[in-house]
Amino acid sequence: MSTNESMTPLPFLDLKAQYAAIRQEITEAVIRTLDSQQFILGPEVDALEKELAEITQCKYAIACASGTDALILALLALDIGPGDEVITTPFTFVASAGSIVRVGATPVFVDIESHTFNIDPRQIEKAITARTKAIMPVHLFGLAAAMDEINAVSSRHGLAVVEDAAQAIGAQDRSRAAGSLGVMGCFSFFPSKNLGGAGDGGLVTTNDAHHAERVQLLHVHGARERYEYKIVGMNSRLDALQAAILRVKLRHLPDWNAARRRNAARYRKLFEDFNLSGKLTVPQEPQHKTHVYNQFTIRVPNRDSLREKLRRRGVPSEIYYPIPLHQQKAFEYLGYKSGAFPESERASREVLSLPIYPELTEEQQHRVVAAIAE
Repeated sequence: MSTNESMTPLPFLDLKAQYAAIRQEITEAVIRTLDSQQFILGPEVDALEKELAEITQCKYAIACASGTDALILALLALDIGPGDEVITTPFTFVASAGSIVRVGATPVFVDIESHTFNIDPRQIEKAITARTKAIMPVHLFGLAAAMDEINAVSSRHGLAVVEDAAQAIGAQDRSRAAGSLGVMGCFSFFPSKNLGGAGDGGLVTTNDAHHAERVQLLHVHGARERYEYKIVGMNSRLDALQAAILRVKLRHLPDWNAARRRNAARYRKLFEDFNLSGKLTVPQEPQHKTHVYNQFTIRVPNRDSLREKLRRRGVPSEIYYPIPLHQQKAFEYLGYKSGAFPESERASREVLSLPIYPELTEEQQHRVVAAIAE
C-alpha cells in the first residue's frame, strides 16, 4: 500500500456500500409502494410488523416514527407520568432518559458495569423508592443487559421493565431475543443502526395483549375507528415507504449481523497479533449472549490523544458517549454531582468506537489496528 493510499480516510460507516449491494431490491420496493399510493400504515407496515414480531420472538410488534417515540409510547402505555420514577443508566444516548422526562416522570440513574457498559443490576435495588414504576435497561452497543438479574429485581418490587433495545436488534441472551426480555422492547431504525431505514423509524415489541393494544391506540392519536378517540394519543406512525425499505433490509439482517460478529472476532485476533492486548480493552461478550456490535467500542486510557493520531492517519473513530447524562445541563435539575457514577464517568473518558460495519474489509481492519499499534 502506498503512502497516499494509507492516508486516504476510511469511512466510519459506509452506507453506500450497503446500498450498492441491495439497490435493485430497494428500488423495486419503493416503486411498488409509490405505485400503490398508500403511504400511511397499510399492507407494507402490517407485513413489516409481522416479520419483526417473528425475529424478536414477540406476539406483537407496533411500528412507529422513531426509537425515541417507541420509548415514549411504551412508558405511556404503562401509565407512567408525573410523580413517577424510572431507573435507567446515565451512560447512553439522551433518548433513554429524555423519554422518561417527556412523559413527565423522573429518571433515576444507576451506574454501569465496567466490562459491559450496561446498567449494573447489583446497584438497582438501592435506587428503588415508593415512586419507582419501571426499570429501563439499555442494551448498549448491541449487547443485552443482565436481564435475568434485572427481572428478578423488578419481580421483587412489582416494577415493569422496558428494554431500550435501539442498538440491539438481533441480539440474544440465552437464545432469547432482545425486545422479548422485558414487558416491552423498544427499537430504532435510524440509518446507522444494524437495521436502518432511509430516515427515522421505531418499533415497540411485547408479548402482552393489553400493552400492545395501548401502544396501537396511542400511536394513532388514540383512535381505533376513524374520528373515534378512546384516549389522547400522538401521531407516531411509520410510513409505508420506510416499511418497504426496512422489509428489504430485514431479509439481509442475519447476514449483516454475522458479518459484524466476524469483524469483531478479527479485531480481537489483530489486537493479539500486534501485541496490544495489555494496552487496551476490547468489548466483552459473555458466553450465553450474542452481541450484534452496533458499535465495536474499545477502552484506552489515552483516548483523546489516540483518536487525534488516528485521524491524522485517515482512520475514523467515534466517541459514544463523551458526557454521561447526569453531567449534562439538560439533567442538571436532578441534582447529581460529578463523581456520582464513577464507572460511567470513566467510560466517557476512555471509550473509542472503531469501524465495524458489515462491508468493512480485512485490509481496512488491518489498517485500523496497525495505526493503533503505531
